[in-house]
Order: sequence, then structure tokens, then C-alpha cells
Amino acid sequence: MSDRVERRPIAARKWKVSQQLANWFGRRGVGADAISLAGMASGMGAGVALLATGEWPGSALAMWLLAAILVQLRLAANMLDGMVALATGTASKRGELFNEIPDRVSDSAVLIGLGYASGGNVVLGYAAALVALATAYVRAVGKYTAGVQEFCGPMAKQQRMFLVTLAALYGAVIDPRQAPIESRLGSTPVAITLFLIIVGGIVTIARRLRRIDAALGGTS
Repeated sequence: MSDRVERRPIAARKWKVSQQLANWFGRRGVGADAISLAGMASGMGAGVALLATGEWPGSALAMWLLAAILVQLRLAANMLDGMVALATGTASKRGELFNEIPDRVSDSAVLIGLGYASGGNVVLGYAAALVALATAYVRAVGKYTAGVQEFCGPMAKQQRMFLVTLAALYGAVIDPRQAPIESRLGSTPVAITLFLIIVGGIVTIARRLRRIDAALGGTS
């Protein structure tokens, strides 16, 4: 179908600055796999920074901001690795491995870290990580059984990381444990963020399964 694509649709790929940056990396011999690993390091660093907001309250402001920055750097690396591979003609099956595994590590690190963050909920953090893994697994199953890549949301990677970034920026301004929303809903903004990621992830899994099933039903 026309709405099914092989690559994750990212509008920023079309930005001139993104293309220039990808070409810059390519000219300097920075490989796509190295960028993928740098993205994983950023995701792991974001998870540690989020955990630190709960462990060391005195540095919470800096850690919330650092987490927000590292999450965005992780997303930038996820976009640029594929662009560099195409620009340098080095796209390969091995590149898919370097694209997928670091992504799963980054998702888990960020969401579990958010569970341990100030105002977080550890159980929700692990649950969100499992749901994120499941959404990626369903997409992979779709690719190898029906030949389609389903990137639909409402809680794909970009949406998950967008909510985490918002929560981190909020935490940098207002202590999540003392936020006004906590007294009204009985939960912190961080815990609510994780809950939304879980619920949205479950909806995403259902939508992807339905589309994959439709694709399989239409093939001989």
C-alpha cells in the first residue's frame, strides 16, 4: 500500500542542515555504524542522567537538562546513520543490525531511567521499556512475514522520546515530586508520562498488528 515505507518517515531528513551534516560526516570518513553506536551511547547517557535526578537531587536541574539533550542527540544519530549510509553508498544488512540493536538498548535505558527518575515509578519504567520493545518486535515481524515496515503510532519511537523530552524539560523547571498536577491526579508528571507511553504503545502494537494482518491477507 502507498502508506507503507521501508524507512521510518522523518521530516527532518529533508532539511538542508541535516543533509549537509550527513555529507560532512561522510566526507570525514565517519561511518554509519559509528553514528549508530554514538546514538546508543547518548541513549544510555540519558538513562543515567534521568536516574541521577532521583539519586542526587542537588544536581537534578543539570541532569534533567542533560537528559533532554541526550535524548535529542540519540534521535539525531538515529536519523543521520541511515543518511550517511546512503550518501556514502555503504548501506548493508550489517547496517540494519547496527541500527536495530542500539535502538533497543537506547529505548530501554531511557525508559527504565525515567522510571528511576525523581517522581518516577520503577514498575512503569520497566513496563514502558517492555512495551517499546514489543512495538519494535511487531514491526520486525511485519517486515519478515509480510514484507512491510509498519512505523505507525500513536507511540512510535519519536513520540516516546518527545514525551520523555517534555518530561525532562518540565522536571528542570518544576520538581516533579512537588508539581501541581500531582495533588490533582495523585501521580507525578513523570509517572503520567510513562503511563501514556505504555497505553499509547499498546495501541500502537494493535494498529501495527492489524495492518500486518491485512497485508498478509492480501498476499498469495
